[in-house]
Amino acid sequence: MPKRVLSGTVVSDKNDKTIVVRVERAYTHPVLKKTLRTSKKYYAHDADNRHKVGDTVQIQESTPISKLKRWVVVEDGAGKGSV
Repeated sequence: MPKRVLSGTVVSDKNDKTIVVRVERAYTHPVLKKTLRTSKKYYAHDADNRHKVGDTVQIQESTPISKLKRWVVVEDGAGKGSV
């Protein structure tokens, strides 16, 4: 089964080799038929500490790295490098 890839914005880079990525999604409410936006935060492994707050990155599922980290940075939005 292929691994999921999500795109989001870095909201924190204070931890060593870890970034926090906020992924937003839009969906239609089943009753109100109104488009709603919700977001979720994911902890991702950033081995080189290259990404800073505000960067757009793509993250991919991986085996558990720590208690909270289950994602790895694949590449940033501009297409620079990979892990």
